[in-house]
Amino acid sequence: MNIDLTHTTSGQVNAALVKARRAAGFPAVGMVLTLVIVTDEGNHYDALKAASDASREHPSRILVVIRRPGRSPRDRAQARLDAEVRLGGESGTGETVLLRLHGELAGHASSVVLPLLLPDAPVVVWWPEDAPSSPAADLLGTLAQRRITDSAAAEDPVATLAHRAQTYAPGDTDLAWTRITPWRSVLAAALDQQPLGRQRPRVTAAVVEGEEYNPSTELLALWLADRLGVPVERNVSEGPGITAVRLATPDGEICLDRPDGRLAALAVPGQPDRHVALHRRSTAELIAEELRRLDPDEAYHHALCHGLENLGAPAAVQAAPSGEPARSRRSGKSTTGKAAAR
Repeated sequence: MNIDLTHTTSGQVNAALVKARRAAGFPAVGMVLTLVIVTDEGNHYDALKAASDASREHPSRILVVIRRPGRSPRDRAQARLDAEVRLGGESGTGETVLLRLHGELAGHASSVVLPLLLPDAPVVVWWPEDAPSSPAADLLGTLAQRRITDSAAAEDPVATLAHRAQTYAPGDTDLAWTRITPWRSVLAAALDQQPLGRQRPRVTAAVVEGEEYNPSTELLALWLADRLGVPVERNVSEGPGITAVRLATPDGEICLDRPDGRLAALAVPGQPDRHVALHRRSTAELIAEELRRLDPDEAYHHALCHGLENLGAPAAVQAAPSGEPARSRRSGKSTTGKAAAR
């Protein structure tokens, strides 16, 4: 069911939601949170599709805020709210409201969104692109328990990560961090699951290979440096995304290699090599993972701030041509020219 409203108010949108819910027979008590998506006209379809898919796991009220301030002074002076209420169909198991804020109203999105939040339910704000400089200080961000950004969508992802570290507040997270969850799980399991009678191997150094300016590669290197307390070399590869992680131990090298973005090979000294499903996940899967926990992500905070002084440093070399080995991208504190991530 779709209800179109023009020149409307938040109160009329709420009334339309109640009317649509009663007509469709959908209860409101099953929704567990409010997801606010702040985007533009050109990107709202993909973001809404991902959120609707995620809502099948997390029934929610989805509010899509589309700012249209206008170009001319006349357009900017005419404040207007147009809305579209959707229930059922492709909207998932919850409710979806598209809010188009015209003119001066585009600068007051929080006053429009506030009356539409589910009572006594958590609020999550997601900026698929063009996130504010400080999400926690943004007026919409102040309404939320969790604030999701994506540094991979920025013009300079690594510099954006460095800025995120400076403005971090509890509740902030980044989809670049969510993308490395499978990598962190497999690497932690490779270190913990040792044969009976053998101790966990001591890691002395690490190498992370991935595309240049890939924020997920940077975060994985920072996480390893933070958790293992060893220098981490950051090498540039052809991609896609992260391609390999190598951990040096006294018994040999632990290697997790994923050259094609789908299937990885895990090699652990003293154990048979095995394949691990490590496909690149869709945005809907990433959002669904983020909605499973609404408390501050301390692991992300520690990893992000661990290498603040190295994030955003200028690139030392370009990506290696096809067929050549990956090369070190950054020069860090190490006197050998390797990038020490801590």
